[in-house]
Amino acid sequence: MAFCGILILIFYFSAALITHFLFELGIFPEASLSLDNPIYAHPSFAHWCGTDRLGRDVCMRTLQGSGVALRVVFFAVTLALIVGVPLGMLSGYFGGLLDRMLVLIMDTLYTIPVLLLSVVMAFLLGRGILNAAVALCVVYIPQYFRVVRNQTTQIKSELYIEAAKSMGASPIWITRKYLFRNVISSIPVLITMNAADAVLVLGGLGFLGLGLPETVPEWGSDLNMALAAVPTGIWWTALYPGFAMFGLVLGLSFLGEGLESWVSSANKDI
Repeated sequence: MAFCGILILIFYFSAALITHFLFELGIFPEASLSLDNPIYAHPSFAHWCGTDRLGRDVCMRTLQGSGVALRVVFFAVTLALIVGVPLGMLSGYFGGLLDRMLVLIMDTLYTIPVLLLSVVMAFLLGRGILNAAVALCVVYIPQYFRVVRNQTTQIKSELYIEAAKSMGASPIWITRKYLFRNVISSIPVLITMNAADAVLVLGGLGFLGLGLPETVPEWGSDLNMALAAVPTGIWWTALYPGFAMFGLVLGLSFLGEGLESWVSSANKDI
């Protein structure tokens, strides 16, 4: 499953890079409103996936949307890691009042539904790639915090940690030398699962009109525009963005399941 997931992700990364370079070189026009293209044109050799109600090429919009989705998800997961992992280690290592306050805040955020919290954050921050990444990042910080804190609480009582303390090692040195390399082992699985979920949440924000600006190709906003045309038999404006979103989520899920199986088997061998 991990191998299949890697192949799917390589395909998406390749499509995003190739499309970006082709647009930069001017080989393909920008996937924006084109008065020369007919609206709702059927898939043909001129437009492989047809056109939407504004005359935009659906294939170009879908390919550009893959790069946008990968960027937003990468920024969101990276920001969640940068914030959640250090806070989890500090909370689990020091405990006390700091631990209780952080646990209260993170548990409160964790109880709010993912889509609802992301909608509120997107509404407050406004549209934009970075704003959408921050809105998604807030959703996943509690998950990294909880996992890292629980592991830190268990590891800090080990004999080698106590030996390092008795030798005068500082908390920063212990955290960097011992805690980080032990708690980071379960993070890759969580990253892939959160990335798959972030693709769906980003699509939901775009569908509600709270994700990215209208000038930025995004699968969720394209599905929203295609919703009114589907009952009239115009299926291509919804099929290709939806299939692209499904494929990316499937690849990330396969990779996460494969990593989880590998980690479980490694722990059994140990």
